[in-house]
Amino acid sequence: MSAVLAERVARTLCEQWEAPRSTGPRATADTPLRELSAWAARLRPQDVPCRVLKLAASQVLSQIASIRAGLAHPLGRKLVAAFGHPMQRDPRTAAGVFAALGSWLNLDDTAYAGHLSNSTVAVPLAFAYARKLDGLSLLTAVVAANECAARITASATLGPLRGQSAVHTHLAGAVAGRLHADRAPAHLWENAFGLAFAMPNWPLMRAFLASDARLFNTFTPVRTAMDACDAAAAGLRGAPDIIEHQDGFLARFATVPLPQAVAKGLGSRWHTDTLSFKMHPGGPGIDAAVDCAAEIHRAIGPLRPQDVAEIVVEASLYTLFAGERAAQYVNGPGSPLGALVLDVPYPVATTLMTGEFSVDDFSSPRLDDPGRWELARRVRLEHDTGMTRELFLSDAPFGEAVREAGPDALPWLRGFGGDDLVDLVGSLGEAGQDFSRSTKATGARVTVRLTDGRTVTRGRLIPVGAAGPETRSRHSEMVREKFLAVGGSQQVADTVGALHRMRPRGVRRWIEAAFLD
Repeated sequence: MSAVLAERVARTLCEQWEAPRSTGPRATADTPLRELSAWAARLRPQDVPCRVLKLAASQVLSQIASIRAGLAHPLGRKLVAAFGHPMQRDPRTAAGVFAALGSWLNLDDTAYAGHLSNSTVAVPLAFAYARKLDGLSLLTAVVAANECAARITASATLGPLRGQSAVHTHLAGAVAGRLHADRAPAHLWENAFGLAFAMPNWPLMRAFLASDARLFNTFTPVRTAMDACDAAAAGLRGAPDIIEHQDGFLARFATVPLPQAVAKGLGSRWHTDTLSFKMHPGGPGIDAAVDCAAEIHRAIGPLRPQDVAEIVVEASLYTLFAGERAAQYVNGPGSPLGALVLDVPYPVATTLMTGEFSVDDFSSPRLDDPGRWELARRVRLEHDTGMTRELFLSDAPFGEAVREAGPDALPWLRGFGGDDLVDLVGSLGEAGQDFSRSTKATGARVTVRLTDGRTVTRGRLIPVGAAGPETRSRHSEMVREKFLAVGGSQQVADTVGALHRMRPRGVRRWIEAAFLD
């Protein structure tokens, strides 16, 4: 399809969405999906607290940084060769490329629940540019997408898929991000959600860890969501009870279904408040370990393999679980990137040697340094039960879901960590009504035992950038540093705070400046 024809079709669909249409027989009772759709479709900037809009602005800049990092990597360039640069005429394809580039280095932002930004920022960015939205409309679309994607993901958090493997997050985030940008009526949201979740994606861990297929973990669901939006606009209907029905999404994707999470506290309980900003590439628990290694580097200087007898990284069960899965595939410079981004020893060793860890450390020539791998072989992971307990006391990634489930969470806890985890978690109290003081405690403690007999230890419970008091007060400063570190424009970084005041032409120029340098 030519660019001109694609634009004409998009304009026609927007016009169709403005007119009410018959969708055939409807269920007599509201479903969680129907309630969520009605709320999100009518969400306007004045409905969103100022602090939440400010978080969304930081989220946009942070995810742009992640996309830029993906663009600069050799695998990102191959993706662009296959599907085009994200700054292209067709917003449907641009959304998929934005999503893919920002996700696979694990530099994407997270929340309770899910790795949201890969769709909830990527899709609004593409459609804000194409539809010529102003800054407030862009930010409100991001918030609407966050709230929809996080809630649906939360309903299946106590299930077999978690983190980036829970790619169904992006079915919801992409549908919501596009439809809010297009100001679609509620019945189209409901049908698009129902169609998108008709065949939700389930990644295979072998492909996820051992091949370049990781680049498709958000690209594929975003494309599915774009088709669902087009189909809904053409009059196709989805099942309004697809989430909670006994033959629906949660029946297959949740060990402990939480359908009540989908519409809980709409307009008062903002999942965007739970945002954690990724300051380093890598998977669960790597952030805190890298933060600690950087502190040790600042304290004693760069380390060489011959200086170190042993490095012990103590962390929660979640970090150990991901690290053990990745370790099966990590064996040096030729390791698949899908596994390497979940590995703990390599980033810790790199940071102890150089003082920092960035996306450039995932490619040659840095990845080929034999000294890093020699030092990485001295890293040993140990379980810290206190950190696991703190992990479940925090809201993200699991704690709030366990509180929401109450005693029903026991089968999932037992499957994740056995009876010992059930005993360790114990009672976490009741689910919260507000996320304005949310935390994500994915901590780590790094101990370096040197050959000269010295021992140096640093610990951190909440990583730099993760949800907590420090991030709430400094998120704009943190993401600005992240953006500039990947070569982003000073002008873009300096003006993100004014994004909410930008008119359509200003938003388009700002997005162009963020990517076309």
